[in-house]
Amino acid sequence: TPEGVKRQLAEKSGREGERRAATWLRLKGWRILAERVKTPRGEIDLVAKRGGVVAFVEVKWRRRPADLDTAIDEYRLARVAAAVECVAHDYATDGEDIRVDVILLAPGALPRHIANAWMP
Repeated sequence: TPEGVKRQLAEKSGREGERRAATWLRLKGWRILAERVKTPRGEIDLVAKRGGVVAFVEVKWRRRPADLDTAIDEYRLARVAAAVECVAHDYATDGEDIRVDVILLAPGALPRHIANAWMP
């Protein structure tokens, strides 16, 4: 079905976006602890650690940089935060600070890293 094909393409570009985000984070001194973490309340794209911070990262990939402005919203962030609650203790084992970050990616644009994007 055309819908199925579209979904497969979105999945593929999403994975590519996650790879790019992971590489970009590594260049910034982060260590990637996990990718595509499934929880009962949703999936977390990346888990990264730097210093005393563990970041649970939502990656958004869009074809056009202009579309990034609407790629993430309160509802989506709340879902990520709920997923984080399920597994945070598995990654922040030494009392690290926990936060939810967002990385926005589009062809021809520098990654936009929004640190601490979720403030409940």
